[in-house]
Amino acid sequence: MRVLFQTRTNLFDAPGGDMIQMLKTKEFLEKLGVQVDISLDFEPNLKGYDVVHLFNLMEPQDIYRQMKNAKKQNKPIALSTIYGLYTEFERKARGGLFQKLANWLSPYQIGYIKVLVKHYKERRMHKGVLFMMFKGYHGLMKEIVDNTAVFMPNSHSEMKRVEAEFKLKNYRYVSVPNAIDKSIFSEKVSGRVNKYEKFQDCILCAARIEGRKSTLNLVKAVKGTDYKLVLAGNESKNQKKYVEEVHKEAGENVFFLGAVPHEDLKDLYKVAKVHALISWMETPGLSSIEAAAMDCNIVVTAKGDTYDYFGDQAFYCEPDNIHSIKEALDKAFNSEPSQVLKTKIINEFTWEKTAEITLQGYQLLQKTYVTKF
Repeated sequence: MRVLFQTRTNLFDAPGGDMIQMLKTKEFLEKLGVQVDISLDFEPNLKGYDVVHLFNLMEPQDIYRQMKNAKKQNKPIALSTIYGLYTEFERKARGGLFQKLANWLSPYQIGYIKVLVKHYKERRMHKGVLFMMFKGYHGLMKEIVDNTAVFMPNSHSEMKRVEAEFKLKNYRYVSVPNAIDKSIFSEKVSGRVNKYEKFQDCILCAARIEGRKSTLNLVKAVKGTDYKLVLAGNESKNQKKYVEEVHKEAGENVFFLGAVPHEDLKDLYKVAKVHALISWMETPGLSSIEAAAMDCNIVVTAKGDTYDYFGDQAFYCEPDNIHSIKEALDKAFNSEPSQVLKTKIINEFTWEKTAEITLQGYQLLQKTYVTKF
């Protein structure tokens, strides 16, 4: 079987969780004998491919054109939705004029404006953006999902959101978990020197510093405490004022490491006692899963699909409530690591499992796909 992965055109310029998901799924599918290529082009030649697998419905202006190309060349489409609107953040915590505007707009009108502004600033205007201007943000998404043969959300609850938002019926899907590489993120003890030893028993947040991750409130929650908070992630280029406020609010117990290579995160997880990802929405974050597998207690947002993964074995908080965040941090810090959660992750949320279920989705697609073109 030969599969082509496609997604947003700035994947490698602005890496995120979707990039890790794509690369790791590719790596482990290939171990199962599936040939996988990645193309960020809009109209590649699809001769010889059995499936076009699109990622990230939140970037419809790019994958819409890729979908149209697959349709034109009569190729079935699998879609990893990675779908979660940040409407509550935009309306409650974005700040400035846009927050006021967001309270008058629908979630998809908010998305429409954000895409236009982002592509204009980054000088990435293309036909997909023009299509969005005429069809709308929701309109592009709707056409993509209507031409999807099999959906591959990261959880059942994510699929329920997609079903409700786009009024889907008689669709096919497999729930493909976000995952860990257990050869890297499963052992706490190592014989080699850990360069992060000075952060022993810290609270770690491995995520981009931005409003959607509620980094500022996390910093405020540890202010005046004895906790060491380590922030490992890029700083948002589009939220410079927010990032400045995070630095301004941070005390001497907050440490900024910048981006850390994915494979090197294991050393941070080893010294961390708690991992905190208190976003306005998570589907969930890869770093939370990895950290839990390495004996960190997990503080996470209650918003999104986190419960599907962590159940009662995590400490939940509200991203806009500093008392709620502090309370969850205190409980997590003073609790033993959850071996129940660790075992669940190592057994159920690995890239081996992700690849197996993804392959099942392709096989389902091939058995049931009937051309419409």
